Amino acid sequence: MRLSFISLGLLPALAWSTPLRRASTIKWTPCEANQTEAIECGILPAPLDYTNNASNATVNLELRRIPAANSPARGSILFNFGGPGANGFASLEAYGAALSAATGGYHNLIVIAPRGTSKTLRFSCYATDEERAAAGVLYEPLAGNSSDTATGMNYATSEIFADTCYATQNRTGRFVSTSFTARDFMHVVDALNEDGLLRYWGFSYGTILGATLSYMFPDRMDRVVLDGVVNPHQYYSNREVELFADTDKVFEGFCSGCVATPENCTLAKNRTASELQEALEDFLVDLKFNPIILPVAGAPYILKYTTAITALFSNLYFPTTWPATATFIDNLMTGNLEEAGDYITQLLNTDAGMDDEAQFGIKCGDAFRTDTDREDIQSILEQRGETSKLFGDTADVVLMRCADWKLKPQERYTGDFKAKTKNPVLLIGNTHDPVTPLVSARNASAGLEGSVILEHSAYGHTTLAQGSICTAKAIRSYFLDGTLPEPDTKCEIETELFSGQGGWAEVIEELTKGGN
Repeated sequence: MRLSFISLGLLPALAWSTPLRRASTIKWTPCEANQTEAIECGILPAPLDYTNNASNATVNLELRRIPAANSPARGSILFNFGGPGANGFASLEAYGAALSAATGGYHNLIVIAPRGTSKTLRFSCYATDEERAAAGVLYEPLAGNSSDTATGMNYATSEIFADTCYATQNRTGRFVSTSFTARDFMHVVDALNEDGLLRYWGFSYGTILGATLSYMFPDRMDRVVLDGVVNPHQYYSNREVELFADTDKVFEGFCSGCVATPENCTLAKNRTASELQEALEDFLVDLKFNPIILPVAGAPYILKYTTAITALFSNLYFPTTWPATATFIDNLMTGNLEEAGDYITQLLNTDAGMDDEAQFGIKCGDAFRTDTDREDIQSILEQRGETSKLFGDTADVVLMRCADWKLKPQERYTGDFKAKTKNPVLLIGNTHDPVTPLVSARNASAGLEGSVILEHSAYGHTTLAQGSICTAKAIRSYFLDGTLPEPDTKCEIETELFSGQGGWAEVIEELTKGGN
């Protein structure tokens, strides 16, 4: 396997040009009756190993589709909602109406479960759920600044995790990578029997997949939207410092939005934004030494610094959650632990639709720089801490696990991050995004000749966080007739912070009424 891997790395042009095998057609059938959208299900066999043309082994790709709202349909748009490690099915159901409106309603909307997720070569490092639960307790990931020993523990548990995944996934895990998933997407394009071109909208990690598709198959790109852009150079090299470039600005927006709307934010309490920020930072630091015991059904729950800072960081993604987040923190700060316990129970029972082990199986397998010494890793951790003093340590363990990763995929992208696509790519970045800053869109755009960046004047992660009629119309024009927005276009949103509303209802109403 190592020889095969090395040859792929030395001959990237040959790897990218490997012909896709002829795809069969997809048979669509109704999915479960309780879904809110008329979603159809499909299965498509695909080659297990695209680097071995002599093999007949296959893997079944799981697909979901929302048929075009209008007819005649103009083909299909493929989606990836991020992760890595999420299958995207729940997101298609949740955002189907918004996506249909924003793309014009003339396309079928299709999600493909990436390799490593769902039933498609699920990347699982443990034989049983009991083993997984035990490992979660014994080897709990820690925020690097949670204690003086956290970083050392993270190094140790990351090595154990990497060894465990190598032992359990060495047979099938090597067929999981973004490059192979990109080939799966083009395999689906062929099976759709439309025009042989890709129409695609990717969010967050989905922008890595979309960029990789553009690098590998530039002549087959019709319309490609990269929304909430990850820096591909840093992703593939396991050197992601840029992620946190705007995180503190989003947290500042949380604080300023709260005090500007005290009727919707119980944390306001006649504070200024800077006073609230200082109070929250002091509270979080105190949790390192004084964790809070919350009454939760079954057994009391100990809320520690790592859980609190990670939950706050995650909730920065979607401003619609900010009023509830503020209430939860206020309950903690004021000792109203019964209500805080109810909130944490809901949080713990929420299924994000993402498989934690699949995240690492995909991301760490993609990284071409592993076996990195700790001095190098420590330098990256310090840069992250300088970029975001409060949240820069929340993903330390991701970096460490990938540095220890031993499982090499059959193919990973090792190109030059440049492409002249058949049609130019549209990149979209939020003004204030906690994890995919606008600068990452600029860095990715530099390698995609003719691409255009649209700035979405929103807080949160991707355009799904806060809707904009202007942005949605730009996306619709792009998918329907290929029109790109003018360079330096900036679109305003349809909602205010701490309103509890995402603005997409207004977008859908505007874009689906007659004459628009």
